[in-house]
Amino acid sequence: MRVDSHAHVLPRAYIDAIPQPGGNLPKPPVVTVEMLEGVMERYAIDRAVVSVGPPGLFFGDQGQAVELGRLVNEAMAAVRDRDPDRFAALGMVPLPSIDAALDELAHLLDVLALDGVILTSHIAGVYLGDRSFDPLMAELDRRGAYVFIHPTIPANGVALAHPAWLYEFPFDTVRAVANLIYSGTLERYPNIRWQVAHLGGAAPFLAHRIASLTAREPGLATAAPAGTLAYLARLYYDTGLSNNEIAVTAARQVAPFHHLLFGTDWPYLAMPEAPGDPAPELAFLGAERTALESAHIGALVPRWA
Repeated sequence: MRVDSHAHVLPRAYIDAIPQPGGNLPKPPVVTVEMLEGVMERYAIDRAVVSVGPPGLFFGDQGQAVELGRLVNEAMAAVRDRDPDRFAALGMVPLPSIDAALDELAHLLDVLALDGVILTSHIAGVYLGDRSFDPLMAELDRRGAYVFIHPTIPANGVALAHPAWLYEFPFDTVRAVANLIYSGTLERYPNIRWQVAHLGGAAPFLAHRIASLTAREPGLATAAPAGTLAYLARLYYDTGLSNNEIAVTAARQVAPFHHLLFGTDWPYLAMPEAPGDPAPELAFLGAERTALESAHIGALVPRWA
């Protein structure tokens, strides 16, 4: 059994509705579930957790975000319903309106019965961890929800002439994770099951530097009494675009191995030419690779446990 915890399906209606993302990124291509199935068959992937991915839902028009959120969530439910044993699906909530987000959260979890929610690293420049999101966090915590953090175009733009995915996405993940820690969000809402894309971006490598705030400026760390390293160890990390020994070894220094999940980030991963193994660089794990690719996802998708 091989489970991809980070795969995308991008319906045409979603792509048509979103604006050009900027940051040297082209508009994402339409990606159908049939295309994903073809990749799964070619690379021996048995199951996939599917989301639409960035850039997200809010573009300055809350009404459009509400409509598009419902469209996306119904599309994700259709993917899941295609084969619930093969697909899990994550919905989106139309932030920054908390009321709209809570209404859609109830619909996607209670009516559509999706497996969890995807949140981008920031929404219109407001990063995860901001206290304005507390009512949503409280509801996610009450439900013990599965929440996938995916980076998006940085709120402060892209300074250099490189595509945003090259390094800005990982850095934006660090901003979101650090803010979740030092805002006290992870302390106040411990029941949310967080998956962080791309092995946490640069967070594992920077873990001790991020943690140094407690010693250097303790007044800024009072909302995170357990310590940064403890909070980082609670998160789950997928290997999307990070299927190599250096990245996985770094992530194992901050999180227990059972919190690491196999992921591709398809269609953005450059897959091997040869069929069969989607991530041959993970061979260094030996016998441990089986658990990474199969058992660990059960903590986030219990129906697959």
